[in-house]
Amino acid sequence: MTSTDVSPDFRCGYIAIVGRPNVGKSTLMNALIGAKVSITSRKAQTTRHRITGIQTTEHAQFVYVDTPGFQTRHSNALNKTLNRTVTNTLTAADVILFVVEAGTYGQADKQVLDLIPKNVPCILVINKSDRIKDKAVMMPFAQKVAADHDFSAVVPVSAKQRFQLTVLEGEIQKYLPVNPPVFSEDDITDRSEKFLAAEIVREKVFRFVGDELPYTSTVVIEKFEVEGNLRRIFTAILVDRDSHKAMVIGQKGAKLKEISTQARLDMEKLFGGPVYLEIWVKVKSGWADNEAGLRAYGYE
Repeated sequence: MTSTDVSPDFRCGYIAIVGRPNVGKSTLMNALIGAKVSITSRKAQTTRHRITGIQTTEHAQFVYVDTPGFQTRHSNALNKTLNRTVTNTLTAADVILFVVEAGTYGQADKQVLDLIPKNVPCILVINKSDRIKDKAVMMPFAQKVAADHDFSAVVPVSAKQRFQLTVLEGEIQKYLPVNPPVFSEDDITDRSEKFLAAEIVREKVFRFVGDELPYTSTVVIEKFEVEGNLRRIFTAILVDRDSHKAMVIGQKGAKLKEISTQARLDMEKLFGGPVYLEIWVKVKSGWADNEAGLRAYGYE
């Protein structure tokens, strides 16, 4: 799709998805675009980067920007960098989706809400609404949150169940500016396959290792080769100490094997072809001790 192929009232814009950690922002974006480009985990604060997901329809192009959950508990270099990513994204957005978990609205949510510019259309997205059995409580809950901000719309959804996502898309489209598309109609993200491969491995590390592994653990793609439809990917999981290395590898290598298998399956689904994947676990202490180190490893 090019700018000459679209109608004069075609809409295109950037939609920032924000909220406290673990309200389902990444799951929501993946569901909206119909592909897994932002990793998910029960471990809060899985998203470290600003991830762009793209959905193009006949009448609009939605450019979703998934952000890290805004951190209020710890003031270290990593969290300062993540929070700066959130605030920078908000100032550049055409529409903001403020995501809360149905039935839960506390101080951490309010601190994120306070960051939202008053002049940008903001939609309150009440995620995980399928967990609320008594639907009569949904309206008072929505009113409680809406009392703190002048929202353009309020939409209860379930990202996992894909409940009311079409309704949400319709509300977003109302507030997108009239613009030609920025990306090709086939694009689903502006991130490279190399970046997506690293994120998929990182997701599996957190999913299968659990809360014991620190956030400073990361993934680096050491080699990414494409031979026809085959991708050969050589990856290093970087951890702080030998005890963390043992966690990732597991007894007789079982944990690392599970991480590798599940990561490879996700990559093959996303890339549409076979993947040869090798993963090594390495100790690299001090890599995330300062912001220069963070930037060197791809943090924004």
